[in-house]
Amino acid sequence: MHERTTGPLAGVRVADFSRVLAGPYATMTLADFGADVIKVESPAGDDTRHWNPPVDRTGRATYFGGVNRNKRSVVLDLAEPAGLAEARRLAASADVVIENFRPGVMARFGLDHDRVSAENPRVVYCSITGFGAGAGASLAGYDLLVQAVGGLMSITGDPEGEPAKVGVALVDVLSGQNAVAGILLALRERDRTGRGSRVEVNLLQSLLAALTNQASSTLATGTPPRRLGNAHPSISPYAVFRAADRELVIAVGNDRQFRALADVLEAPDLNADPRFATNSDRVAHRHELRVAIEAALAAASASHWVERLTAAGVPAGPVNDIAEAIAFAEALGLDPVALADEADPTAPPHRSIASPIRLSSGAAAYRSAPPALGADDGADWLPRD
Repeated sequence: MHERTTGPLAGVRVADFSRVLAGPYATMTLADFGADVIKVESPAGDDTRHWNPPVDRTGRATYFGGVNRNKRSVVLDLAEPAGLAEARRLAASADVVIENFRPGVMARFGLDHDRVSAENPRVVYCSITGFGAGAGASLAGYDLLVQAVGGLMSITGDPEGEPAKVGVALVDVLSGQNAVAGILLALRERDRTGRGSRVEVNLLQSLLAALTNQASSTLATGTPPRRLGNAHPSISPYAVFRAADRELVIAVGNDRQFRALADVLEAPDLNADPRFATNSDRVAHRHELRVAIEAALAAASASHWVERLTAAGVPAGPVNDIAEAIAFAEALGLDPVALADEADPTAPPHRSIASPIRLSSGAAAYRSAPPALGADDGADWLPRD
C-alpha cells in the first residue's frame, strides 16, 4: 500500500499514536480516503491484537482487523531514547497527529500539542479522551463505563430488568466519527489560515450529543426518560413484535401508516378504536395496542408480514443477525464488504465492512489488510515524497 495514494486525502500524512477503537476507527476512515496513516505501536502492539478469539483466516484478531486496514505499522518504544526520537521526527513531519492516551501521557514524552506544534505549526493535533483534560482527566475512558455514567444504559434494556449496554462499543465509534469530523474541519481551516489547530474529542460528550431527542426532552422537561425496552417514547407502534416464527420490527411514523397496518392485518377494529385514533392515543395505550397487533401477527410468519407491510408502505423488517444484515445489504446492491490484499500474495483477500461514505469524486479505496506488528520497521517511511 506504500505507493502514492489517491483520493480526497492523498498527500495527508497521519501519525497515529492511538490504539484500541476510537482512534483507530478514525484513522482507518482517513486512510480509506487516501491519507498515509503510520500506526505507531509499542513493542507489545495495539492491545486489540491480543483480543481473541475470534480470529480471521490468518490468525489475526478480528477486533484489530476491523479497524486497521490501509495503514503502516512501526514499532517505536517511547521509553527508549531512539524510539522517542523517531516518534518526535514523525510528529514533526505529519499533517495530523492523533492520540488517545490519558491526559498528560503525551506531555511526558514531549509529544503533546504545544511541543509538537511549536516545531510543526501546520499540524492538526487530535486528542481523544474519556472525560476531557480537566477534572475528569484521571478517569478511565472505557466504553462500558461511559455508557453507564453518560445515561445511555438508563434508557436501554427491559423496563423490568437491569440497565443494558449496547451490543457494540458504540461510544468509541461515535467518538471516532467525531474525531474524523474535527480533523477535517481543522484541515479545512488550515487551508484558509496556513496554521494547524488542536482537536479535542471526549467520549462523554460524544455520547451526550448522540442522545439527541432523549437529551433534549430531559433539558426541556427536567424529567429524564426511562427504559422502554424496544418501544419508542414518542411514537407507537414502533417496536419489536412477535409473529408466528420470529420477531419483526414495525415502525409506524404517522396515522396513514397505522391505517395501512390495520388493513394489512385485517383488523378494522384497530382503526375504529378511539384508544388508537392518533399517535398520542397510541403512545398512551401502547400495551393494549401491542396485544392486539401480536394477536393478528400470530397467524403467519414474519416474512409474510414484512412482504405485505412493505408493499403497503408500512416500514417493517425482520430482526436479523449480523450475517443476515450483511446479506440484506448485499441483496440491495450496497456492496457492504471490502476486500483488501494481504501482505502474503498467496493469501485470500482480507474481508471487512466497507466505509459507509460514498463520494462521487473519489470512493474509498481498500489498498491493504491490517498490517503485522512492525511491518514497516526500517522502511523509508519518515521522509516525505
